[in-house]
Amino acid sequence: MQLNHHQSPSREGGDDRHRAGPLGVAVIGAGYWGPNLARNAASHPSTCLAYVCDVDLDRAQRVASTYAGAAATADFRQVLDDPFVEAVAIATPPSTHARLAIAALRAGKHVLVEKPLADSIEDAEAMIATAELHDRVLMCDHTYCYTPAVQYLRSIVHAGDLGDLQFVDSVRINLGLVQRDVDVVWDLAPHDLSILDAVLPPGTGVRSLSATGADPVGAGQSCVAYLSMELDGGAIAHVHVNWLSPTKVRRMTIGGSRRTVVWDDLDPVQRVSVFDRGVDVTHDDGPDAVTNRKIAYRVGDMVAPALREREGLAGVFDELVASIREHRQPLTDGRAGLRVLRMLQAARASIDSGGQAQPIDDNVSLVSA
Repeated sequence: MQLNHHQSPSREGGDDRHRAGPLGVAVIGAGYWGPNLARNAASHPSTCLAYVCDVDLDRAQRVASTYAGAAATADFRQVLDDPFVEAVAIATPPSTHARLAIAALRAGKHVLVEKPLADSIEDAEAMIATAELHDRVLMCDHTYCYTPAVQYLRSIVHAGDLGDLQFVDSVRINLGLVQRDVDVVWDLAPHDLSILDAVLPPGTGVRSLSATGADPVGAGQSCVAYLSMELDGGAIAHVHVNWLSPTKVRRMTIGGSRRTVVWDDLDPVQRVSVFDRGVDVTHDDGPDAVTNRKIAYRVGDMVAPALREREGLAGVFDELVASIREHRQPLTDGRAGLRVLRMLQAARASIDSGGQAQPIDDNVSLVSA
């Protein structure tokens, strides 16, 4: 039976890393994504769903009634005033993320925010500053980063198994639902950009980004877009997002000097394939080194690692709990969310300027709201 949060021991200040019992979680927003957060908060062994909060009380009650012990409310302040609630998971429109997150952080709550972190750089920086000021965890729900496949990609890239990074190519296309309030870049690219941010080797970041978009159906915003990024070290990353494709593709290829890995998210049998195949180039040291270079094509084995199937959101809650209990930053912390937001805004600026490359600024101006 689900533990009733009102019967659990209340938090009494101090270091919440040592608090016994499940982590009290409130889900803010019961629309599209909120019910998924509620389900995972209720089912995770280390969390307890305390509230579902929504301005539409009937909608909140429909979600909360599924889980014993979860209360429904339309009063955000009620959630913040409950000492059992240690963390809030925000799944509301991006324009409300900063206001809700900052209020929760000031109330001493840890915060998980649906992507994107905010709808402006200034709001995102204020959220990060507030989290650091109050020593709370601020985490962005970049769900794909916590899937077993992406965790594997991150591990082999960071271990150097691929060799020097040469390229990243990502395709996310389908005959999708054309959105009214966002273009295809803001709808689909956050997944690929957050994965790229998570798997890039230490010391490698995005230096600049150029993008082109098209609206061939007259939807009022880009329905097809291509993003190209220059990475530290000379490698290039490319993202293709498309609402108009009759076929659905979810594939990322990461090429290195030693091996190449392909992740196909739509292949349940072989999601990840590692190829010992590539191009070897040798040079002599003479004056005609370029002319005398030798190119050899290496064709080796392909390995498909056995990966367990697990919902990404379960991994999100694993990381949220661990970050709070271990008093550390999560993989997709506020700064990771800010880096993705910077890339999204750079893509918008590049499209508006006809494809001109936009520098990616790593500086963070932390002024709390």
